[in-house]
Amino acid sequence: MAVCIAIIGKDNAPLYISIANIDKELDMQYRVHAALDVVEEKCQFINKAAPESKELYLGLLYSTEFHKIYGFITNSKIKFILVMDSENVALRENEVRAVS
Repeated sequence: MAVCIAIIGKDNAPLYISIANIDKELDMQYRVHAALDVVEEKCQFINKAAPESKELYLGLLYSTEFHKIYGFITNSKIKFILVMDSENVALRENEVRAVS
């Protein structure tokens, strides 16, 4: 189950954040902003390895005890961050890719 979905602009400003449990809003915002650091690292690596790469799905950015955070970036540098609950749900990579 997705507990948070965030759309981040090309200047890393949040455009939209939807959180399932409003009581955890600050915690989810922290996780989304922490994921942006990983997104930037992955984008630098992709650009150095193959600048013409068209792979927009960044995969698992990082995981915690309770959440798994996935990323997706568009050609216009808009970032989508998906925070999934990992306590009760075992997701496969292709299932998350289908969501994005």
